[in-house]
Amino acid sequence: MRIVQKFITPFVLLISISISAQEEKPEPQEKFEKRTYTTKSVESLEPIKIDGNFDEAAWDAVEWTSDFKEFEPDNNTEPSQQTKMKIVYDDKNLYIAFLCLEPDRSKIIERMGRRDSFAGDWVEVNIDSYNDDRTAFSFTTSVSGVKGDEFVSNNGNFDPSWNPIWYVKTAIVEEGWTAELRIPLSQLRFGNLEEQTWGLQSTRRYFSNEERSTWQAVPANPAGWVSEFGELRGLKGLKPQKQLEIQPYTVARYQTYEAETNNPYRDGSDAKLTAGLDAKIGITNDLTLDLTINPDFGQVDADPGAVALDGFEIFFEERRPFFVENKNIFDFNYGNGSDNLFFSRRIGRTPQGAAIGPNIAYVDQPQNTTILGAAKFSGKTKNGWTIGILESLTARENASYTNVDGSEDEIIVEPLTNYFVGRVQKDFNDRNSFIGGMFTTTHRNMEDNISFLHTQAFSGGLDFKHNWQDRKYYLEGNAVLSHVQGSKEAILNTQRSIVHLFQRSDAGHVEVDPDKTSLSGTGGQIEIGKGGGGNWRYAAGGKWVSPELETNDIGYLRRADDIQEYIGVRRLFNEPTGWYRRMNIGVEQSTAFDFEGNYNRMQYEMGGFINYKNNWWSEFGAAHKPRIFVNSFLRGGPRWRYNQENFFYIFSGTDRRKKVSFDLGYVHSDATQDAFSLRRYVVRSRYQPLNALSMSLVFEYEENPSKTQYVATRNYNNSAKYILGEIDQETISATFRLDYNINPNFTIQYYGQPFIFKADYHDFNYVTNATAEDLNNRISYFGNNQVNFENDVYSFDENLDGNTDYTINNPDFAFVQFRSNLVARWEYIPGSEIFLVWSQGVNGFGDVNNSFSAIVDNQLLRQRPQNTFLIKATYRFIL
Repeated sequence: MRIVQKFITPFVLLISISISAQEEKPEPQEKFEKRTYTTKSVESLEPIKIDGNFDEAAWDAVEWTSDFKEFEPDNNTEPSQQTKMKIVYDDKNLYIAFLCLEPDRSKIIERMGRRDSFAGDWVEVNIDSYNDDRTAFSFTTSVSGVKGDEFVSNNGNFDPSWNPIWYVKTAIVEEGWTAELRIPLSQLRFGNLEEQTWGLQSTRRYFSNEERSTWQAVPANPAGWVSEFGELRGLKGLKPQKQLEIQPYTVARYQTYEAETNNPYRDGSDAKLTAGLDAKIGITNDLTLDLTINPDFGQVDADPGAVALDGFEIFFEERRPFFVENKNIFDFNYGNGSDNLFFSRRIGRTPQGAAIGPNIAYVDQPQNTTILGAAKFSGKTKNGWTIGILESLTARENASYTNVDGSEDEIIVEPLTNYFVGRVQKDFNDRNSFIGGMFTTTHRNMEDNISFLHTQAFSGGLDFKHNWQDRKYYLEGNAVLSHVQGSKEAILNTQRSIVHLFQRSDAGHVEVDPDKTSLSGTGGQIEIGKGGGGNWRYAAGGKWVSPELETNDIGYLRRADDIQEYIGVRRLFNEPTGWYRRMNIGVEQSTAFDFEGNYNRMQYEMGGFINYKNNWWSEFGAAHKPRIFVNSFLRGGPRWRYNQENFFYIFSGTDRRKKVSFDLGYVHSDATQDAFSLRRYVVRSRYQPLNALSMSLVFEYEENPSKTQYVATRNYNNSAKYILGEIDQETISATFRLDYNINPNFTIQYYGQPFIFKADYHDFNYVTNATAEDLNNRISYFGNNQVNFENDVYSFDENLDGNTDYTINNPDFAFVQFRSNLVARWEYIPGSEIFLVWSQGVNGFGDVNNSFSAIVDNQLLRQRPQNTFLIKATYRFIL
């Protein structure tokens, strides 16, 4: 408890200091009077030309609205410069004019960037055309004409994957700068009422002071975003526009790589020409059907380098446009971290089978499963129903192989598979609450050689959220259920997988049943807290995942058999003082158990963030973990006890508005008895020599030594022997990005990342008492005369009788990877693009005894990389 008190004492002290610094200031206002803007139709007037000038008579039909209020940093005060806005419409479009006042042109920052990058000065409009206080369509333009567009869900979650077609022009004028927008009504969703009221908000970023101001004043700590909007009135006679867009594409791809002698599948180059189709069809004004046939994701950034020694799957975020758009509708988080009923990267995944055998010489293994087609039906109705349906079909994949005698054959590595996801939510209680459900299925066309996969998998769940007192307080939760079916082999594999580990030697509540052909489980969470209003946030809740829950056919589950409780509180300081713009600090406590009742974890943590007056920033945190037990460490052996751990981190950076900025970070962790430790160093730098050119470099180095890294399990004297080793683990990576934006529609981006991971094992030991508190009672070391190393194999003579009792292969390894992507993107007309892509990659293994520089020289610079060149052209037909 002394360490906990050490954490809490500075927390209380910092709050006291900050309260004293602000005690003369009044309490922030928590609710502002709702503003209204009345627009008019200009259908009968001369059409508006989008050129950044407001010289058409149509603009005279309405008055300017202004009186923006500062949102950050000094809430509800007059901004440094005011903004004016006008809105008119006709039967096909909504037109918006902005005049951003700034008499000193040197303070107008015209930085370029990629779409959705929001560089320099910008202005934004948010439209809640459903008028549901939860969802909105966001359109942003920078002074340089770069567009940004996002779909806002759940009263404040911004999704930049939404890419509608709209038009904007900006201009520098004597009074400041202007932006003129034309938003086709087909890109919005609204009901079929004669007269409509929409939610409305506009935000301006004043770059020189790093200041945000809004048309509708918003408190510093709002309970949500969309629910705080003002109103747009005067919309009469609008007819819902059914969207119909078809976008065919063609891709020419050419790959080169180092040829392998006698390997018929690696002759040095491959070429391929493909075509496909994407379509967006408005079934109603509220609901849209998205279709894709033979989708191409060739220009998507590569996943970052990563290595995991704990046996668990590494989670990578979805990047493919078809699955990212409207992703929020299909989210159903439960359990811990990334646990979700739907994980779209399962669709098109790497085939789960492989061609392996003693007589196989060469293999042509597909890297990904072909997506034959996918359809997504989604949207939200005026009655508050959110609907999402997704179905996808992936192809049967075969691996071709050549035997040592020269004969050729193939084997199935992934069956024809159908994936289905259904999602629904309904708003009620004046849009302050919702209840919803989700259902998923996976069906495989089973054949020989793939009996290790589930034949069918089902999952479903119910979720809800209730807000009250102007959305300040909330209660939310969900419950999920899964059921998988398959052969005895498939269900046995599931029971024994790292996610479940029913074979654990000390588990009394689960056991392996080799005759099972199905498995069912449950999970869920519940949380209550304060999410808005005032300066305090707090939450308390619990989560559970039963041992039998299995969602990894179409979802993501890292670990089953877990029960957690947590409670946390955070203090926000949004009133600027003489030394900071805003700040927050919080504490949290959590515990974890398994379903047998074992008390596995206790953790106390604190963390905070400060944005200083000069716009520099710091982020910091620390934790004490007095109790750490892990069920999975010994891969089916007994629970393992880690030593107590303390860690802290601090990251700090300069003003990111500057043309040159830096971030520095350090993470430090230590366990008692030097059982393990972590040292992580991070350096980030950004340089923008020109408004059109920006570069960044992120360098990371990590040391993670441990005295007890799991190596293998061997049978000795009719019992399991759990062999561990001391490990020196090092990781180094550098990520470089370059963006050159010739104009808002023509951009060139480069991404490159070398990644090296080294794991050097020594001083092998074995488990004697896995739950002993003292490390010396938990393990014993092998003597030098018990271990012999020869021909890259360790032989163990435990009883010293001169005979080998068991062996393990040398676990040392160094993994080396380099990935890069050069993409030129030209949006030659809105919604239609041409991509030129050059991707390069190197993967291999180095000598763990070499230095990082030697590994770079031998395994990166001297290897011939694989190159991929592609040209992709799309054209969007709007019908």
